[in-house]
Amino acid sequence: MKRVTIVADGSSLGNGRAAPRAAAAAMLGYKGVWRAVAAFLGNATNQQAEIAAAAIALENLNEPCSVVLLSDSRYVVETMGGTWKRKTNHDWWKRLDTASARHDIEWRWVKGHDGHEIQEAVDKLARKTAELGRVDQVLLDDIAAEIGVQEI
Repeated sequence: MKRVTIVADGSSLGNGRAAPRAAAAAMLGYKGVWRAVAAFLGNATNQQAEIAAAAIALENLNEPCSVVLLSDSRYVVETMGGTWKRKTNHDWWKRLDTASARHDIEWRWVKGHDGHEIQEAVDKLARKTAELGRVDQVLLDDIAAEIGVQEI
């Protein structure tokens, strides 16, 4: 099984207001080489965007993998680890469960906005995608290129 590292983040600009603009993004790393993925979600909460970021990343793996998935969302990490119960967002959790099913995943929390280079890049990508209202492939490629080759 390939060993893959994923760093996922969601963003909801205007979270809790009338018309939030949400996006989900992730970096997928294999042998130190990184690839960026993202999706514009539109009207979604920050929690939903965080769940979607993990799901989108896992959906982009072409085969079953051994995954270390890092997220700055305790909501995602603790819920997927079985510590927290699911009270809302059931459709979003179902998507993540489906995306997770064929992989062996270790869920890890990483503190956001704390200088973790790849987490900061993913945060930037999620926010920019939410601002643009679409996925910009050039932006994805540029952010992955900025990271270069590095293992974490």
